[in-house]
Order: sequence, then C-alpha cells, then structure tokens
Amino acid sequence: MMRRILIVHGFDSPPLPFLHLFSGFELSRLEWRASALDRAREHRPDLIAPIAVANETWMGELLRALRDKPIATPVFPIVSREAGVGLMELVSEVAADFAVWPANRDEIVHRVARLLGPAPAADSLRDRLTDEMGLARLVGSDPAFVRTIARIPLMARSNSPVLITGETGTGKELSARAIHHLSRRRDFPFIAVDCGAFPDQLFENEMFGHARGAFTDAHRDQRGVVAMAEGGTLFLDEIDSLSQPSQAKLLRFLQERTYRPLGSDRFVRADVNVLAASNGDLEKMVGEHRFRSDLFFRLNVLRLHMIPLRERRGDIPVLARHFLEELCAEQGESPKSLAASTVTMLMQANWPGNVRELYNVMQRAVVFSKGPWILPSDIAVGDDARDDDLAAPDGFRQARARAIEAFERSYVMEALRKHNGNITQSARYARQDRRAFGRLVKRYRIDRTSF
Repeated sequence: MMRRILIVHGFDSPPLPFLHLFSGFELSRLEWRASALDRAREHRPDLIAPIAVANETWMGELLRALRDKPIATPVFPIVSREAGVGLMELVSEVAADFAVWPANRDEIVHRVARLLGPAPAADSLRDRLTDEMGLARLVGSDPAFVRTIARIPLMARSNSPVLITGETGTGKELSARAIHHLSRRRDFPFIAVDCGAFPDQLFENEMFGHARGAFTDAHRDQRGVVAMAEGGTLFLDEIDSLSQPSQAKLLRFLQERTYRPLGSDRFVRADVNVLAASNGDLEKMVGEHRFRSDLFFRLNVLRLHMIPLRERRGDIPVLARHFLEELCAEQGESPKSLAASTVTMLMQANWPGNVRELYNVMQRAVVFSKGPWILPSDIAVGDDARDDDLAAPDGFRQARARAIEAFERSYVMEALRKHNGNITQSARYARQDRRAFGRLVKRYRIDRTSF
C-alpha cells in the first residue's frame, strides 16, 4: 500500500513547486486554518509535511498546536534557511526530522523513508532514484567520455575520497551523485556543499555544527553538514575556494575522521564518504601555495576528470535530442525534432558552459519553437542568446535585465581584481553578504584564480 503524506501549507503559499519532492507517495493537501489540526487527524496520513519557505507565521501556530495537542503521526517540516530562532526551537521540540529549503529531492526521499520505515513504495522509489541519479543521466557515446563514465561504478565500490575535476557545466555534481547512488551508501543522505558560499569565520559551524550555548545565539544544538551526511556521502563542490585556515580544519577531519562541534566537550566519529570537485587547476594552486599540498594528496586518491563538451562534439546531437525529449515530456509539449541545420549550428558552437549551457539552450528552444521542428531561429547560442527579437514585447525589461547583469559582472570583477580574487575581502568591500557575493561569482562564471 502506498504511504500517505499530508502537505500542509499557508493560504498564500500553494505548495506546487514542492510536490515533486514527494513523488512516489500518495499526497493530499491541507491549507492551514485554526481548525486544520482536527482535519489533519481525519486524513489519517503516515506523515505530515508542513512547508513554509516564505511566510512562516502560520507554521509557528501549527507547531505550537502540535506541541500542546501531540499527534502520533511524524511531522516533517520544510523551512527556509532564514527561519527565525523561535521557529527552529519549535521545530526541534515537535518535529521528528526537518529539511531546510532549498533541499535535494533524494535527501527528502531518504529522510522520509527513514521516518516511515521500510515499505514497498519506498523501495521502488529508491530503485527509481538509483536509475535516475545513477549512470542513466550521464548521456554520451564519445569514447573518451565512455571511458570516464566506466570508472564511476568502480569508484562507487570504494570508500576512498574521489576528486572530480573539469570545467563548469561538465557534470561534476551529477557524477558525484552517480557514485553515491551506485554505492552501498545510497540509502543514506547525499549532502552537496558549495564551499564557495562558506564564510571563513563560519566554516567550522557549518561543517561540524555547535552545541547549545557555544555562542550568544546558540539556543539549541545544531548539526553541521557532516552530521547531516552521516552514513552517506558528503560532496564538497568548489573545494578550491576554501581559505587556508579552512583547508587546515578540513584536512584534520579527513585524517582523523572525527570532529568536535563548537562548544562541545566530546569528539564525534563520522561515517561519511567524501567527494570533492574543482573547476580550477589544483596542481597549479598547490605550486603557487594557494592550496595545501597535504590536503590535495588526501583528496586525490581516486581521480575523475570530466571532459568539456567541445572535446566530444559527437555527443552534442545525442545530448540535445535527449534534453529535448525530456523537456517536452516535462512541459507537456508534443514531441519535437531537431532540423538538420539546427544540429549543424549546435555542432559549430563553442559551448563554454558545456552540458549545462546546452541544456539551457534546449530549454529556450522548447519555449520559443512554434512547430514540431526546432529550427535555427528557435535557438540562441552564445552571443545570439541575447537577441532582442526573441521576445520583442519584453524588449525594455530584457534590456534592463542585461544592463543589470553587465553592471553586476563588471562590479564583481573589479572588486575581485582589487582584492586578488579573495571573496571575503571583496564581499566586505561591496558591503554584501559573502554567500550572496559568492553566488554572483558563480553565476557569471568568473575565474577567481585569474586575478
């Protein structure tokens, strides 16, 4: 019998963008009102999942009601990263587990399956996820690419660190997920961490968590990403962006496989496999003393290099057709085909954004094409992606967006240039949060090592 999950949401926040997180379960929805708790009991769900990533007032009311009148059904809230301390204290009192948005679907599925226990629905969902997140999503027939992908199942058998290198958009995180889902750790979480978003002063707290009372606002224990990944896989993306002090702390953890949460008086042994990725030249950074050699050798046990799309041009039509079929199905469009002239145009493009850029191009093609064929006029590659004729009625908004993007990119590059590529100092100069500044660097694909 399929497990039933009750999604609870606010009157102004329909949960449609989040329903795919619970695919494979029987879902029902309930808008929060004062009498909603009684109605929730009438649904007889196996799990209650309140979702509030914007207006959180109603979730506080719900959790207080559940605290005062407990319910046997496990509660699994999804909250925003900016959730207030009061709400998080309620979550820790009432919820069986919780997730922070944005969340990965496979992480949600594993957490829910762990709360509900083994069931045929959970097993079939796990098998489907293994198919989706394993090698099935790494598409291509180029010999060099096939040789690279053939190493993934072998790496998945090991518990050794894997260093994944390659340009942006080549599928490094996808490969990391494939290693996880083909490994014996697939029933446990896969936690992806963007190292470029770690403020230096918060590295230990984000990685290892803290104990209650560790600092002024530490009103409760908080797990770090290492604890969240317990039993599973910790994926450290953009490992090259870590500062030297953070590299030293990471090295000690990798050597000893133990850590101490801030303010705690005990060490915790971690059972995680560590995968790391970099789109920079780590060997060069080691030679320039910008990346610790001992950390590099600790990570570089198994090496997987993802080749850029321009070096496997024969896969471009294969990938384009695969994305086209996938996107048409997702958007409920009738199947579309690539015209021969479109294939030629795609094959001749340089693809600095690699597979991710090709996917974005096909996404635009599905939106703008008017018939069953994707023509050259339906796609925008490289500089053509900024063609004003694609949507003439929105010309002013497009022009304004382009001007803002040009300003942001120029400003970020200038700030990085003044501070030799240091994100923390550049963000301070720009009077911006370090994470927000790091996201801009990533969005505009700026290579900090060039400054």
